Amino acid sequence: MSESNTRVPTAATGSVRRSRDVPMLVERARDGDPRAVARLITLVESGDDTVPAIAAALAPYTGRAQVVGLTGSPGVGKSTTTNELVRALRAHGHRVGVLAIDPSSPFTGGAILGDRVRMQDHATDPGVYIRSMSSRGHLGGLSAATPQAVRVLEGAGCDVVLVETVGVGQAEVEVASLADTTLVLLAPGMGDAIQAVKAGILEIADVFVVNKADRDGADATVRDIQGMIALGERGPGQWRPQVVRTIAARGEGIDDVAAAIDKHRAWLVEHDELRRRREARAAAEVEAIALGVLRARIGSLRDGTQLPALAAEVASGATDPYAAAEALLAQLSG
Repeated sequence: MSESNTRVPTAATGSVRRSRDVPMLVERARDGDPRAVARLITLVESGDDTVPAIAAALAPYTGRAQVVGLTGSPGVGKSTTTNELVRALRAHGHRVGVLAIDPSSPFTGGAILGDRVRMQDHATDPGVYIRSMSSRGHLGGLSAATPQAVRVLEGAGCDVVLVETVGVGQAEVEVASLADTTLVLLAPGMGDAIQAVKAGILEIADVFVVNKADRDGADATVRDIQGMIALGERGPGQWRPQVVRTIAARGEGIDDVAAAIDKHRAWLVEHDELRRRREARAAAEVEAIALGVLRARIGSLRDGTQLPALAAEVASGATDPYAAAEALLAQLSG
């Protein structure tokens, strides 16, 4: 199901690339057509009017894939680790989808989308779909369209969906609200390991991956992380984050990462945490959609008279901003 698979162009292929026929696109995506998957993701990424229909058509096929998030600072080897993790998952017969989020330029809005270049080993594998997405200025390490793109890959029959964030800082932890299991990648020689796993990043990690473990300082990095984990308060039966060493460029330690993911998955199921996380994910998604609709309605009010009139009253002191906001909300609900 690789997006890069080579096929002879046909009239049908051309129609898929431009189509807004949701039932046809979903049917073809379910059959493993990479161009239909690409078209669906393009539609959700662009905020097309068909997005609600796409979500409705995909709903019966979602909630079955294991979603794994990979995050960490730039240069720790996220793309290389993702590439090797895909190889390990394919060896076990899993169909794999990858969403690689790249930062977009604040000036042009463009993105290099270079993560996929590092994953060309799987370009001809029909059991792998790799899609690069621009963050489009969205903070948190993801793109605003990522949740719906995950739904598309689930609907297309992926058993595992890997979501690789942009290089993130200590507060950019949005991937944890999307993934069943979150991997935080670190590397020795990139500064104080304690600094790297301060509150935020430390709290979202289900598995810590110390990559480039052949470098000097790897042992110290592992010790620092284990020390920070030991300081955390956990009740009986709570998950204790695993720490795994890898040299992803040589494929070393990747099987240990896959084993840690499987172990965490088993814990999630055993403690009913998987259901709780997915319900929390759905709640966040519904809330984000509702807020988006409200923002759009508020934006439309700017073209009318109500919001400018309220703004003038606040600026002149005739009313306060809270009262003005209540009046605005009253108009929205009406």
